[in-house]
Amino acid sequence: MTGMTERVSTTELAGLFLFEDLPEKSLRWLSETGEQVLTEAGEDIYTEGEPATCFVVLLDGKMAMFRRVRGGEMEVNRVDRPGTYGGGIQAMLENQPQSYTNSMRAVTRCRTYQIPVAELGPKFREWFPMAAHLLNGVFTGVTESQRKVSERERLIALGSLAAGLTHELNNPVAAAVRAAGALRGGIGALRDQLGELSAAGLTPEQLTKLLKVRKEAAEHCTPAAKLSPLEVSDREDELTDWLEDHEVPGATDLAASLVAAGLDVAWLEKVAETVGPEALAPAVVWLADILETESLLDEITDSVTRVSTLLDSARQYTQMDRAPNQRADVHDLLDATLTILKHKFGPDVEVVTDYDRTLPQVEVYGAELNQVWTNLIVNALDAMDRHGKLTIRTARDGDYLLVEIGDTGPGVPPEIQDRIFEPFFSTKEVGKGTGLGLDISWRIMVKKHKGDLRVISTPGDTRFQARIPLPPSTE
Repeated sequence: MTGMTERVSTTELAGLFLFEDLPEKSLRWLSETGEQVLTEAGEDIYTEGEPATCFVVLLDGKMAMFRRVRGGEMEVNRVDRPGTYGGGIQAMLENQPQSYTNSMRAVTRCRTYQIPVAELGPKFREWFPMAAHLLNGVFTGVTESQRKVSERERLIALGSLAAGLTHELNNPVAAAVRAAGALRGGIGALRDQLGELSAAGLTPEQLTKLLKVRKEAAEHCTPAAKLSPLEVSDREDELTDWLEDHEVPGATDLAASLVAAGLDVAWLEKVAETVGPEALAPAVVWLADILETESLLDEITDSVTRVSTLLDSARQYTQMDRAPNQRADVHDLLDATLTILKHKFGPDVEVVTDYDRTLPQVEVYGAELNQVWTNLIVNALDAMDRHGKLTIRTARDGDYLLVEIGDTGPGVPPEIQDRIFEPFFSTKEVGKGTGLGLDISWRIMVKKHKGDLRVISTPGDTRFQARIPLPPSTE
């Protein structure tokens, strides 16, 4: 691109449809303020994402407008009419820093006239006050509309988080409440049974030996969960017969509790040898209740641990206790999202994770990146109609960390693959989507993380690929 020192004459500017009705004074100001620029074919006149510093007017040649889409570029317009314009229009109107929202490229050798928006903006508002207000209203209206719909997308994501937590927390909390209630009754029964053991004449030495027998059993027994149903049934029958032969009341219920704890006849023989026939019945009942109490404590511990794990996943998902931008392990973010969305999978969705754990941490906006994973995973589940395989893979791809989310749905038709990241474009039925999920995801990946988001799709194999720049030290 080569700037030219000579100015464009007021006569040439007046011949452009854009400036044809301006008075001589305004044309002279434009001629003195702007700069004529030559751009060779294939070069960018300005580039999407760079600071919008100039308002560009085509003098001669042919140029095309491009937008970044799914990791590549899509041509959206091609013009050759002198006077056609582009560039920092919004920056000029709002008098604040903006970026170019597209790229303008020379198709043939182009001559353009470029005027700094910082100088043109005040003049435009002076020359066309009503037009400035109208255009500002248009830009503001579109921006506000997108902002409101984006907020709705975030509320939908928050709803998914709340629904997921409610669903996942329900089971462990209910189990903990049930176990705590049963534990209260069990502790009361243990107090009563101590009196019965004392009345049966159990000595302190016998009680000490009895507790030792219980401890040894806990260390060496095989819980019923590791036995087959047939083995459990046979062992219960065997223990029931032994207890009935030794006149222990409630033999059937006791046998079931003892087998669940992994105990057998050999253990009962040790108990009988330790306490004698007089104290056998209360001793067995007391030991069975101790084992049941310990089992309830284990259940409460497991349930509370599960709740704690879910809350950790929620904190990881929302990043509510972290700085907006930080180094993070992308696998932790993916796992947190899977945990939060687990209630959506159902029995007919197979989830496969293929992680490259050697990948380094990356600089990310964690909460927003989790919104990307949520959008892509939910889209995949919807595409499969909750039946199929969801695959999440990570790998190194050159200077990028690749996260690939694949599904076995019918695929994205080739004719709309270039449009799925556009705002408000949706293939879902009316009322089932805002059409902003993928647009927001693309903006988070490309604008926020300087990465990439694209789709590769054939029937039965659709893969959304997100790329995040790796830190330079990992090269």
